[in-house]
Amino acid sequence: MSRYEKLFSNLASRNEGAFVPFIMLSDPDPDTALDIVRAAVAGGADALELGVPFSDPVADGPTIQASHIRALEGGATVDSAIAQIRQIRAEFPDLPIGMLIYGNVPFTRGLETFYSEFQEAGADSILLPDVPVREGAPFVAAADKAGIDPIFIAPAQASEQTLQGVAQYSRGYIYAISRDGVTGTEKESETRGLVDVVNNVKRFGGAPILLGFGISTPQHVADAISAGAAGAITGSALTKIVDAHLDENNKPTDGLASAVTDFVSKMKAATKRAVG
Repeated sequence: MSRYEKLFSNLASRNEGAFVPFIMLSDPDPDTALDIVRAAVAGGADALELGVPFSDPVADGPTIQASHIRALEGGATVDSAIAQIRQIRAEFPDLPIGMLIYGNVPFTRGLETFYSEFQEAGADSILLPDVPVREGAPFVAAADKAGIDPIFIAPAQASEQTLQGVAQYSRGYIYAISRDGVTGTEKESETRGLVDVVNNVKRFGGAPILLGFGISTPQHVADAISAGAAGAITGSALTKIVDAHLDENNKPTDGLASAVTDFVSKMKAATKRAVG
């Protein structure tokens, strides 16, 4: 049983959904990023979604784009990201670790090398936000060979064919987006169409569904759970907390870790399903 399978089974037995924070590796530097991860886990994060900095993050809104830039300006590399994953896995052996990485990275490193080195470092899954499922076959094959769960996005207004492909090829979980566009708290989550997306994907026997894009408050998390999602992913709202606790030299200020822990704790509390 994979870490994701164990997680979702345990959460179901407790009548809870999953709360998964997105954290950019090396933002603003590797040591601080690791402290942010530790703070998120202390707040009750059920799994992690970790970003690898990239120079052209087309799926991300301005908040996370700034996070990419900070990390790259600090000297972030793919190799340093892999080193951080190894450290996180050593500290949290049972925690599911998902990666969000733009498609240029596997192309540059070679698909088999890319997936195997992230698997060996301790990652459980990889989502390539700029690779749609219709182009996913070679990535799925390489991921399967390496023992990594490939994750695909179920767009808010997806065709039935796309949803079928997402359900067929995603392992671990499915990333359902609450609205079209880029990530960010600038546009709040809309759960209006999520029930349809959840039901459509479930018809094809898909993996558990996590809702992302615009999830910034505990109410958004509760809405995602009530709409049928297995949990929610938050990125921009947490990244804004990091940004607010950096000085003009991008060094962390007092209170960063406690602010992250407090935010994650409140978001996690909203995953409890109503009984009755």
